[in-house]
Amino acid sequence: MAADGPILGSRPMSIAHPLTEPAVDDAHRDRSLHRELRLFSLYRIFEAALLALVVFSPIGTLIGSLHAPAAAQGTAVAYLLFASVVYWRTRWHADNFTRLVLLAIVVDILVATVITHAITGARAGVALLLLFNIAASALFLKQRVALIVAGAASVALFVEFVWYSFEPGSIQRPLAETMMYAVAYLAVAALASMMGRQMHATQELADRRGAEAANLAEINELIIRRMRTGVLLVDGTGQIRLANEAAMALLRDDDDISPLGVHGQMLSQLAPDLSQRLGEWARTGKSDETPMHYGHDDAEVLPRFVRLLGHGDATLVFLDDTSMLSRRAESITLAAMGRFSASLAHEIRNPLAAINYAAQLLEESHDLTTSDRRLLQIIHQQCMRTNGIVESVLGLARRERAQPEHVDMVSFAENFIEDYKLIASEDNAKLQLTGGLGMLDAMFDQRHLQQVLTALVNNAVRYGRMPGEPARISIHLEHGASGPVLSILDRGPGIPDAVVPQLFRPFFTTSDNGTGLGLYIANELCRANEAKLEYVSVPGGGACFRISLPQQQTLLKQ
Repeated sequence: MAADGPILGSRPMSIAHPLTEPAVDDAHRDRSLHRELRLFSLYRIFEAALLALVVFSPIGTLIGSLHAPAAAQGTAVAYLLFASVVYWRTRWHADNFTRLVLLAIVVDILVATVITHAITGARAGVALLLLFNIAASALFLKQRVALIVAGAASVALFVEFVWYSFEPGSIQRPLAETMMYAVAYLAVAALASMMGRQMHATQELADRRGAEAANLAEINELIIRRMRTGVLLVDGTGQIRLANEAAMALLRDDDDISPLGVHGQMLSQLAPDLSQRLGEWARTGKSDETPMHYGHDDAEVLPRFVRLLGHGDATLVFLDDTSMLSRRAESITLAAMGRFSASLAHEIRNPLAAINYAAQLLEESHDLTTSDRRLLQIIHQQCMRTNGIVESVLGLARRERAQPEHVDMVSFAENFIEDYKLIASEDNAKLQLTGGLGMLDAMFDQRHLQQVLTALVNNAVRYGRMPGEPARISIHLEHGASGPVLSILDRGPGIPDAVVPQLFRPFFTTSDNGTGLGLYIANELCRANEAKLEYVSVPGGGACFRISLPQQQTLLKQ
């Protein structure tokens, strides 16, 4: 007796906990039992039809004369109707098929008893048919109930034997035959019941193991699909058979990362360089350790190749995103830098405080000229600005929140240019404001904005000049699609395309004297103020760093 088990790979399927035992699908087992019960009921209809054929056709004369024609005919008709009703009932989902089986076998015993008495020559055949019915019903019943049914059939045999023996003109039957049938009923019922229990246990075990296998397959599929390492299965012809989401995110340029989107495609069409490297590995057995660049973020990917089977042509391609390891190393380095900057800030603040205090004492002197006092004012302003930079670096290391406020960008840029001209000569840099706007409101932390502009302008002064000429820098203000836009433009040689993806990475610099933190800190400060800093190439030469500022809040305008 086989029950319908779960189909491996079917969708959808719930994933059971791997440490718990999956529940056996009772619905599948019940459907299997009802299907077998329908087959048993269909066999009963065949028995009833055969009995009707014996009773109502001349074929019955070949078996023997009818001892009680009226009883035989009535029983045959009633049994055929009953068998049809039972079969119709099994067509629908029965609430309790055990009761139906028990009722049907009781009717089988009664019909067999009546027919055995009515048709004297059919006694052996009817007993054998009843033997099959008892064995089949024992598969659906408990062993105790099956033995009771077999005992009832044995009792019915003895009752019919006594009933027939007391009728006038009856032929004496051997008692040993009746006893052998009774013993056969009991033995078959016991054996069939034991076999049924074993089959039920085997089927439940098979269902459980099937559910476990299906759950493990689902878990493995989920793990592979959610792995951060890209996985591709490529056959011997270079056709992609399987791919997970990480591989799709790396190899596809569009937003469709469904593994079904590349199933059946050629690897040479999707990733020609990866296909070429796979071919070299297949020929030489050596893998190139040079990272490859894929994805929207130009991530560094290191491919690894493994044979799926020892002598097969299919190959598993693992795509390791080494940029994740780089970012993790950067985060560790930045955390160490944060701890270092906290101790360094203390060492910087002490001389700053001394310089500022000395400048204040000098301002009290009456012998200073106007130009000297202006220089002292510059010293005081730069001390305050340096202290603000230290505070910003500490806030960045501690991930402190920015404190945005209303800023008139035009006025702020004009003041910045005036202050910057005090510390940068015209021979070194020429700084101007463009845009022609009367007022441009934005939300930004002024300390952060001062530091961002200083970093970008210093970067333009250092790298944005042509040989033998001063840096020509423009601070351009305009209204963007989603808010104010501030751009820092220079007329220098520009930035190479190979360097652009790494501009805002910490500790990346093209100068021997640079720290590689200026653009990174500027980008982080912009993000802290919900602004976006990006590099924009300038046709004809030069560089442009654009800051898309958040629009001023409505409540702050009032």
